[in-house]
Amino acid sequence: MTLAYQVKNPYTQESIGQFHFSSKEEIANCFAILHEGREVQSKLRAFQRSDILRRLAGLLETHAESLASMITQETGKTIADSRIELTRAINTTIACSEEARQIQGEVLDSDAYAPARGKTGVVRYTPIGTVLCITPFNFPINIAMHKIGPAFAAGNRIIFKPAPINHGSAAKLVELCYEAGIPKEVLQLLVPDIDQMAGLVSHPDVNAVNFTGGHPAAEAIAAHAGYKKMLFELGGSDPLIVMPDADLEAAVNAAIQQRFATAGQRCTAAKRLFVHQDIYNEFRDSLLSASSELVVGDPAKEATFVGPLVNEQSAIQIQDVIDQSVKMGAHIVLGGQREGNIVFPTILENVTDDSPVMTEEVFGPVIPLREFASIDEIIPVINSSDYGLQAGVFTHDLRTINRLFDELDVGTLAVNDGPGFRAEHFPFGGVKNSGIGREGIKYAIREMSITKTLVL
Repeated sequence: MTLAYQVKNPYTQESIGQFHFSSKEEIANCFAILHEGREVQSKLRAFQRSDILRRLAGLLETHAESLASMITQETGKTIADSRIELTRAINTTIACSEEARQIQGEVLDSDAYAPARGKTGVVRYTPIGTVLCITPFNFPINIAMHKIGPAFAAGNRIIFKPAPINHGSAAKLVELCYEAGIPKEVLQLLVPDIDQMAGLVSHPDVNAVNFTGGHPAAEAIAAHAGYKKMLFELGGSDPLIVMPDADLEAAVNAAIQQRFATAGQRCTAAKRLFVHQDIYNEFRDSLLSASSELVVGDPAKEATFVGPLVNEQSAIQIQDVIDQSVKMGAHIVLGGQREGNIVFPTILENVTDDSPVMTEEVFGPVIPLREFASIDEIIPVINSSDYGLQAGVFTHDLRTINRLFDELDVGTLAVNDGPGFRAEHFPFGGVKNSGIGREGIKYAIREMSITKTLVL
């Protein structure tokens, strides 16, 4: 008998369910079912996959409130945030439905270069096979649809491995996928324990791994994956830059929404704030005033903006990062305290560039303020990070925008918005330890396909 996993509400600490990790026998049975799925999936035409995904979007809309409630219970995310996630997941699924009809190849003329050979190359994108989709706790439905949707649209078979705390919402999502028409031979849910994960990743019938999570887990996956295709989104230490000509109200709002929402547990959260010296005091005072009014507490209440972290270990880790940064000279101007799994919104000043709050991916509601005189000063600081996911800048100066876009080591620069900006159909991913490959529906489909050429 496999071990039982207890799922607890991060705010109340009450048990909300339990399940047994997938056994070796269940994993073997999963692959046997998916083996039949190759023929099943090959018989589904692009328009049929599109129609199934559109039905799934409708089912997600029908069940949005119950799924949002499940997310809040499992993760501690506020109910308002959970509802936003469901809206995004519906949009993601609609985009997958539309892109399923738009998978296109190209025709090449061999005579483009001498010697003339009189041949034509027909390039097509075909399914890669079985994709192992591994999702994190913080956006359990939307990130799942960013993996399941494109993988299915591309004609692949799918193993869905959610975070253990999301077993309930993941099972409900898979149930809705089946109801929409995704065959069971094409999609299977597995939640093995850590010991079984190595065998799952290295299994010869897994052709690609699509993972969102932390860098240490990615290292372990890569060590066992061999030559499989890997698509990794691994988080970041994303900067938000506020220039003298910025719309300060918009910049303050972006900082709060993109750092304190979801209790700071977002890979694209505005984790390092660089504020120009000319407007530093005004920005800081506005940020403090607005942040001090945020409602902290029960995530199930409509007014709550900051709920608990996912577990006590995470909360303790964030408290340690705050304490270490203070020992290195940082000054707490707001928050700094912890109550159980809740870390109150915290703002630090006088942070040093080598303090953990600046160098690590801090997955909690902590804003370090870093004053600067020119972008010459901060570009090397930003690029010194091991991460390079996204960045945001508030300015109307095209020269500044172009220089930051050219010189920052990131996958995306958002102008007059924070690094947390994401549109479901935009390419999404980073450089360095922030991952490899790109999500965003069209781009994810391409990542989970094989480029195949017919020469005529």
